[in-house]
Amino acid sequence: MDITFHGAAQEVTGSCHRVSVGGKQLLVDCGLIQGSTAEEARNRRAFAFNPQALDAVVLSHAHLDHSGRLPLLVKAGFRGPIYTHRATRDLVRIMLLDAAALNEKDAEIESRKRARKGRSGIEPLYTRAEAETALRLIRALDYDTDADILPGVRLTLRDAGHILGSAIVELQLTEGSLTRHVVFSGDLGHRGAPILHNPATVRAADLVVLESTYGDRNHRSWAATWRELGSIFREAAGSGGNILIPAFAIGRSQELLYVMKQHWQEWDLGHWTVFLDSPMAIGATEVYARHWKLHNHEAAHNRKTNGDVFALPNLRMVRRAEDSMAINRVAAGAIVIAGSGMCDGGRIRHHLKHNLWRESCHVVFTGFQARGTLGRMLVDGAPSVRLWGENIRVAAKIHTIGGLSAHADQSGLLSWYRGFGKTRPTVALVHGEPVPMEQLAGKLKALRAPVIVPTAGARLDLAKLPR
Repeated sequence: MDITFHGAAQEVTGSCHRVSVGGKQLLVDCGLIQGSTAEEARNRRAFAFNPQALDAVVLSHAHLDHSGRLPLLVKAGFRGPIYTHRATRDLVRIMLLDAAALNEKDAEIESRKRARKGRSGIEPLYTRAEAETALRLIRALDYDTDADILPGVRLTLRDAGHILGSAIVELQLTEGSLTRHVVFSGDLGHRGAPILHNPATVRAADLVVLESTYGDRNHRSWAATWRELGSIFREAAGSGGNILIPAFAIGRSQELLYVMKQHWQEWDLGHWTVFLDSPMAIGATEVYARHWKLHNHEAAHNRKTNGDVFALPNLRMVRRAEDSMAINRVAAGAIVIAGSGMCDGGRIRHHLKHNLWRESCHVVFTGFQARGTLGRMLVDGAPSVRLWGENIRVAAKIHTIGGLSAHADQSGLLSWYRGFGKTRPTVALVHGEPVPMEQLAGKLKALRAPVIVPTAGARLDLAKLPR
């Protein structure tokens, strides 16, 4: 009985952990590696295990850094069930089909470039047909319901509060007379966030595989976050330009619409035209609205009293590419919410090209920016960036609103771990960069928690865990 850490080991993306028990193997997440061109090239490498030998996959949530290599897994021979929450089933369909369409488009463009140089073309990372094949393997579950998914493996999903349908994955593993309780935090949500519930408390575990994205810092309070966002809208109104908000299509876009509706008069948003420029975000917003029973009490109450919690009177849903391009002719008065959240793809890159050089423009980052991404370059103060072969001067004002993160901060991670009480299960830190991991490890050790920081490929014998 063991666990092998194949991804998100001392890095943030590419979550992938393999559990072996009683001759069976299951994978928890199969995420895309995101970041620089060199880092993303790793997605084309063969898996470090045999996909055909896997008996099942458990998916914690829909974000691509947890789900994005599922079509590759199936392409490599996996044929078992993929277990996840039913809301994640709906969202991951949007994510994977969109990613596949981008793969096809990128491969087509690159192949044309190569052809002009007399070189052979490239294949997409995976196609829409291959994504559809993977999606047919999904089996939907609800929160707080035990499911015996394999001999000796009992699965329970708990609400992680990160995005709609996100789950803490509890596995009760039995092999002969040995039983171990392994809990994967997935991505834990930020307590007090709009729309979703706080992360569920789990009381027992032998091993906790814990994310550490913000293990080195605490977010500002929600009240301070809303004040800052409101002040940016007011400052931008005085500048006479546009506001660009690179936003993850799933989670952040819905939070922004929800909060903007709640503060619509206070922030004087009626003077702006708000564009949700992402077919994927539009589809995700429809899923969020459909699964309103998963919303927290405040959001559910707002729906009952005020109707659709995402509907702004000045909101324009932009599905067609030509309508997106038309936004670039708007010099002022536009709030553009577009993907991708790290600016490593999507329509936001076009809007940045047309606005970054304007001193009147404001760019608002509302989520984590991984190393190697365009978003990280802008947050770190790059004086210029390169887009489609052109150097673009960065004259826009760059804002980072850390308080809007969908991830738990250091205090939130420690508070969630304290929910295990005096048992102090072993912690394996994943999904973080080295500095946040190191600082969180120190805080956990101060709580007398045994802590390991696995490297990629590290194997942990679950039979040897302290009880």
